[in-house]
Amino acid sequence: MFKRICAALAIVAALSGGSAAAEPDRITSPQDAFGHDVGDDYQLINYRQFETYLHTLAGETDRMKLMEIGKTSEGRTQYVAAVSSPANIARLDHYRDIARRLAKAEGVDEAEARALAAEGKAVVWIDGGLHATETVPPQALIAAVHEWVTAEDPEALRVLDDVIILFAPLNPDGWDLVADWYMREADPEKREFASLPRLYQAYVGHDNNRDYYLSAMPETTNVNRMLLREWFPQIVYNHHQPAPAGTVVFMPPFRDPFNYNYDPLAMTTLSEVAAAMHNRLVAEG
Repeated sequence: MFKRICAALAIVAALSGGSAAAEPDRITSPQDAFGHDVGDDYQLINYRQFETYLHTLAGETDRMKLMEIGKTSEGRTQYVAAVSSPANIARLDHYRDIARRLAKAEGVDEAEARALAAEGKAVVWIDGGLHATETVPPQALIAAVHEWVTAEDPEALRVLDDVIILFAPLNPDGWDLVADWYMREADPEKREFASLPRLYQAYVGHDNNRDYYLSAMPETTNVNRMLLREWFPQIVYNHHQPAPAGTVVFMPPFRDPFNYNYDPLAMTTLSEVAAAMHNRLVAEG
């Protein structure tokens, strides 16, 4: 269901014509890169493999730009993959500047704001792997990046024209630790990570989720800079995973009352986007 979640976000962008598409037959698939499909039973791709794959894709498609955003607590390089149409990727800095000017609204009057909004692209942030034992979200990032650099259907091409998608792994250290621990067993049926002997983030473990107000960890600081200083995405999709006992999809609308400091339009459009996502999930079964 995750792989088409971005398509449901198309309501944030205006309709437009198609663009030049990537050539999917020349782009390395996860099967080719890892020897199995993303999500296959008893298989976890680690962060080092994902990093190599991102560099491979960056050399094969003009729909993606790979950005280094800083180092992790253990010294790994943290990346964000920007995916959009080739024309948008060629002017990525320009569209980032439009998003920043609109968000900060410093010295921008209403007429200029409307002009910038008409010219700019919707920015959608999709992350995964914040809690490293929630293993599905980082694996889903791999599948999603590949799908969006190879998709050829008219809807996908329209979304790529209208939207810049930022795919972001949040906890590379924990991703490697959990995946390596899981895959250490030669017998697939013995693979598990419940016995992991240490925290999967050197300082905060599972509570890296609570670091965004303090930004004590370098990973959090890297992401906060992207979200609140550089890109100001209109949609932030923070991807988590429930426990194995059941399947839960959690999204707005949220219960009133909202914080009165929020513009009511932000809250109603949040519910509007969420309803479109929910409808799309139901429509696709």
